[in-house]
Amino acid sequence: MIGSAMTALIGREMRLALRHGADTLAALLFFLLCGSLFPLALGPSPELLRRMAPGIVWVCALLATLLPLDRLFGSELEDGSLDQLLLLGLPPSFVALAKIIAHWLTTGLPLLLAAAPLAIMLDMKPSDLAPLLIGLALGTPTLSLIGGMAAGIVLGARRGGVLLPLLVLPLATPILIFGAAAAYAVQFNLGYGVELDLLGAFLALAMPLCPLAAGSGLRAAAG
Repeated sequence: MIGSAMTALIGREMRLALRHGADTLAALLFFLLCGSLFPLALGPSPELLRRMAPGIVWVCALLATLLPLDRLFGSELEDGSLDQLLLLGLPPSFVALAKIIAHWLTTGLPLLLAAAPLAIMLDMKPSDLAPLLIGLALGTPTLSLIGGMAAGIVLGARRGGVLLPLLVLPLATPILIFGAAAAYAVQFNLGYGVELDLLGAFLALAMPLCPLAAGSGLRAAAG
C-alpha cells in the first residue's frame, strides 16, 4: 500500500517535472556554465585546471542542487495541494521522501550525467573519472536529502528562501570535502575507498533522518 502510493507520487512528480522542465534545465545549465567560468577566472593552465577540477565539479554540483529547492514543497503550499498530498494515507515523512527522490531524479541524476563532460573540459583524465562519478552518485542523493530536509523546515517561514542555503551549506560541507578528496586521491595514486565509504555512511544516515525532519516541517506548515 505504502509502496504503491509512493510510486504513484514519484510518478506524479516526474510528470510535473517533465511538463515544467525549466527547473531541471536551469539547474543543468547553471552547473555547466558555472564550471565553464573557472577556466576564464583561473587562466588557461591545463595543470592548474586538472588539479582543481574535482573541487570545481563538486562546488558547481552543490550550488546547482540548491536552485530548485525552494520550490520543492513551496508550490504545493501555495496552491493548496500540500493538504491533499498529506491526505493520501502516507505518513508526511514518506511524502517528503517521495518528493526528494523525484528531486534527485530530475536534478541530481542529470548533474551526474553532465559531470564527466565538464570534468574532461577541465582537463581531467578519463582514467581519473571513476572516483569522481562514484562520489557524485553517493553524494548527490545525500545533497537532495539534506536540501529536502531544509526545504521542509523553512516551509512557510518568512524569508525561507534566504534561510535555505544557510541551513544546507554547513550540513553539505562534509559531503563536499570527502567527495572532492576521493577524486583528488586518484590524482596522487592514493586509495579512495575510505572517502567513498564515508559518503555511503552519510547517505545511509540521511536516508531515514532527513525525511522525518522534512515530514515534520510539512505537517507544521500545513497546520
